[in-house]
Amino acid sequence: MKINSSIFKSISLVMLFAMLLGCSEDYLEKTKEYNIDSENYFNSEADYYNALIGAYDILQSTYVNVLLGEIASDNTLSGGESATDVIGFQQVDEMTHTQVNDNLDDVWDWNFAGVQRANYILEFQDKTEFDGKNKIIAEARFLRAYFTFELVKWFGPLPLKGDARFVLGDEKSIPRSPVTEVYAQIEGDLKFAIDNLDYTAPQIGRVTKGAAQALLGKAYLYQRKYPEAADVLDNLIVNGPYSLSDFATLFEQEGENNSESVFEIQYTGEEGAGFDCLQCSEGNVAVGFQGIRNYTGPLFESGFSFNVPTQEAYDMFADNDIRKDISILDIEAWADETGASYIEGYKHTGYFNRKYLPRKNENAGDANLTQPNNYRAIRFADVLLMAAEAYQKSGSDEKARTYLNLVRDRAELDPATESGNSLADVIFQERRLELIGEGHRFFDLVRTDRAAQNIDGFTTGKNELFPIPLEEIEFSQGNWSQNPGY
Repeated sequence: MKINSSIFKSISLVMLFAMLLGCSEDYLEKTKEYNIDSENYFNSEADYYNALIGAYDILQSTYVNVLLGEIASDNTLSGGESATDVIGFQQVDEMTHTQVNDNLDDVWDWNFAGVQRANYILEFQDKTEFDGKNKIIAEARFLRAYFTFELVKWFGPLPLKGDARFVLGDEKSIPRSPVTEVYAQIEGDLKFAIDNLDYTAPQIGRVTKGAAQALLGKAYLYQRKYPEAADVLDNLIVNGPYSLSDFATLFEQEGENNSESVFEIQYTGEEGAGFDCLQCSEGNVAVGFQGIRNYTGPLFESGFSFNVPTQEAYDMFADNDIRKDISILDIEAWADETGASYIEGYKHTGYFNRKYLPRKNENAGDANLTQPNNYRAIRFADVLLMAAEAYQKSGSDEKARTYLNLVRDRAELDPATESGNSLADVIFQERRLELIGEGHRFFDLVRTDRAAQNIDGFTTGKNELFPIPLEEIEFSQGNWSQNPGY
């Protein structure tokens, strides 16, 4: 059993710092100004800001959500070196995963660590007053909503504790709240964020009003609250500062944090921890995992050949769709064109997720861990397609086509003219084309009841959710039941 596996053992960097200071009573007696712990922190604006940085920091760990969200779908295969290379990825790809899966544990652990860090701020939100505090609280509530939304997508009912940290023992008394209650908290957090944030952030990478509107619209969509989703997303489209950008450079470094970025998780090329602490990396670990195995050639760096797109995924693009070869790299054609060399990995398809392939750059340390590629968590194109879906489901095909065709026009495709169920199918397919490689496909299939007909090995009534890690079930001593089928 892993020492750090329980959600109730996740603590913030600030709390850890306080614990380290507390190990020398003699030192503290002589330096009273440093005598702090988690209960008497938050005495200044700087304290709240530093705790907020700790909550943002966990976002970098959500790279695993993106990888597995693709591998679980019909877009990609697990890849890697062999059938035993990252067993958790292989199991999710083949829908044979169980409640003992280290990579699914990571999704649970790291997202709950984010919830815990946000709750730490919210527990003490009334302790000290200063100008602008509502914005920090709004950011904390957005982050809690973001982590909670990820968790409810993966695991369903969740333990909730309001604006307070979980402590050891809660797992035995706090039940898993129904999904409706989980979404109610998400909605409340995001509405507060919308009311207290601006469209322009004080620093690049911090949360904005637009990000909160987009995530709220997405939460409504997942609950099939289509009129509510249409309203909030339309408000964002009409009043927000966003626009579609050049798709050719969208996933290059020059395309980071551009007009299409509604919410973007920031990474750097700075050296951090090694493979024994992947969540500690400052780089986007998913990028190195998806790199071409033993690659030598222009533009890209080598990697571990995980998350490889299928032939079917590549072939779904029309030949005149400009997204085709920008989204997916045909390695054989690329090698013929450039003279590049590589070796084939496990489940080799001949294709790679070009959006998040490691580019040659000046990153430090192990290139597989320090790729600075930001994750485009919410793009304006996604917002347009969500709005199109929400309007179509609400009976407004004309408005749905308007937003859908903005995305199709950028791809240099003819405008859609369909109506009714045919239009719904076109919108759904457009989401796959536009967002392939970005971690959304599995959950789109599940929420629209299309998973069983598209994912090999998917069992209806089971695989809509992933299993709660076994150790969490054991820690709860019967308080939490496992998800159906596991």
